Amino acid sequence: MADNRTRREFIRDSVVAAAVVGTGLSTAKNAAAATKKKIKTSDILNYNPDMEYRRCGRTDMIVSAVCLGGHWKRVVNVIGGEEPEGWMTEKIDRKDFQKNRHDIVTQCIKRGINYVDACCREEILAYAKALKGRRDKMYFGYSWHIWESRFEEWRPADKLKEGLDAGMKEAGLDYIDLWRISLLTESSRHTEGEIEEAVKALEWAKKTGRARYIGVSSHDRPHLKKIIEQYPDQMEVVLTPYTAKTRVVTDESGLWATLKRHNVGWFGIKPFASNTIFKGDSTPQSPHFEEDNRIARLAIRYILCNKAISAPMAGVITKQQVDNVALAVKERRTLDLREKADLDHAMERAWAKLPQNYQWLKNWEYV
Repeated sequence: MADNRTRREFIRDSVVAAAVVGTGLSTAKNAAAATKKKIKTSDILNYNPDMEYRRCGRTDMIVSAVCLGGHWKRVVNVIGGEEPEGWMTEKIDRKDFQKNRHDIVTQCIKRGINYVDACCREEILAYAKALKGRRDKMYFGYSWHIWESRFEEWRPADKLKEGLDAGMKEAGLDYIDLWRISLLTESSRHTEGEIEEAVKALEWAKKTGRARYIGVSSHDRPHLKKIIEQYPDQMEVVLTPYTAKTRVVTDESGLWATLKRHNVGWFGIKPFASNTIFKGDSTPQSPHFEEDNRIARLAIRYILCNKAISAPMAGVITKQQVDNVALAVKERRTLDLREKADLDHAMERAWAKLPQNYQWLKNWEYV
């Protein structure tokens, strides 16, 4: 389906979808049927024969097997300047920064990568600008996290609606492909009422054509599992951590089983454990350049062995890094014994290097 549809067409299609749900034909109950729909190249946005594509749950988004994550950590190593206190504070009005993001998006489009996810004001504004005039090449995932459920003021449905409209207006977005509300890192701290308010806002966004698909992002496995089971029709797509150390729990107690049962689209964030998997500084001049490239590809290959994952999201800062993750998709999927040993060693090093504010990643060794 093309991405240049009008708001009126979105609303029309949403009304049809609502009518289907109203007849009792639950999207969750028809998850298996959606999975069996054959993918045709004509259904794929920005198709490239060298890229693999996967259906994103029960949506009609056929996404590239590796996607563009919104983060641009270490970008000053490429464009110059002082390292800011936080990577997200990089001034988005810098011309060299804007060129970097435009070039990254261009290279993603060239390689057949068709989804970008933005999770804060800076990312949304940067990628909305980089995609101007070519929204028909990439799906846009959206979360303006400071105006969402992480912050108490924004937990009522009316405030969430207000925040979405304000953010889309500032970014110049007529619609978004996915609105995934960011929950607290420990989302179990949310009350059932707060989750209900979030679901109300999500339903409104889809019904009014602001968002094609809806869901949440969470760092809390048990709570996310409960939310999907309680709101199976509304949880169309979720974002969770998924590193090269993650293993699946194959019985019904695991989150993986719930995601598969309800055919939920599933994007994996932090595939490189916030860059702690690498030895170098992400520049071509690094003495660890080739080794880090290889480890990055091993991590992507490992994650893609889980067919339930729609795609891992890689935050990249150079065109070469885009090429590298695209190459990983083409390489042999299963790791041999040496490759597995090298990746395991890299992840042990990553776990040892994790800063205090990323220790929660260790909670995602099993899904």
